[in-house]
Amino acid sequence: MSITSVLFFPVFIVLTIGFSLAAILAAFLDPSGNRAHRVGAAWGTCSLFFSGVRARITYLEPLAPGEAYIFAANHQSAFDILALLSKLKVQFRWLAKESLFRTPFMGWAMTRVGYIPINRSNPKSAYRSLLLAAKKVEGGTSVLIFPEGTRQEPNQLGEFKKGGFILAVKSGRPLVPVSISGSAAVLPKKSFSIKPGIIDIAVGKPIPTRGISVKAVEPLMEQVRAAIQQQYRPVHRGDRP
Repeated sequence: MSITSVLFFPVFIVLTIGFSLAAILAAFLDPSGNRAHRVGAAWGTCSLFFSGVRARITYLEPLAPGEAYIFAANHQSAFDILALLSKLKVQFRWLAKESLFRTPFMGWAMTRVGYIPINRSNPKSAYRSLLLAAKKVEGGTSVLIFPEGTRQEPNQLGEFKKGGFILAVKSGRPLVPVSISGSAAVLPKKSFSIKPGIIDIAVGKPIPTRGISVKAVEPLMEQVRAAIQQQYRPVHRGDRP
């Protein structure tokens, strides 16, 4: 474990407990979860600061104010979550692994904010999660998915799951490819050794889904995958700001 990790993780635990309690309070004051999500964004920003990691974001096309999108991002590191919370200035709700919601403090806060647990090993439960996500989108709140379902090895893009794309097609909301580069160099999958670096987020052009049938989901998946791959920048351990 790196020196950065040894110094950071105790601070991260304190930050997580403090911001989780603040998010729970904010959710009681604002049941929509919007204030609580902003608390989560502050948690992401503070966590990046104390870890020595920087995050940058670019938009290939401006997002329409007030539009509800379905963001689809690649996933290689736990730091993807911190970077997206910090830099994606949109009210969104995650589809996140169900086990995270059982984590003390953080899991309680995630529930109060309105983030959506998903158990991909249980098709019926996963379907209920997608229905809940559909309600969020129909209510005007964006949803963010990791279509690979879990973190991947550095510089690899995993197989996409169909669920989030069926959600997009049925809701008629635009799909936005999000390409995250650099996070695997900061903290790869199955590692606890943090190396300070830069995470780059490229938010692609929204892809219309209105009028697309469920049968045409696979071409849509390939289109999103290609857009993420096009903006992805391979990195290696040891990269520095």
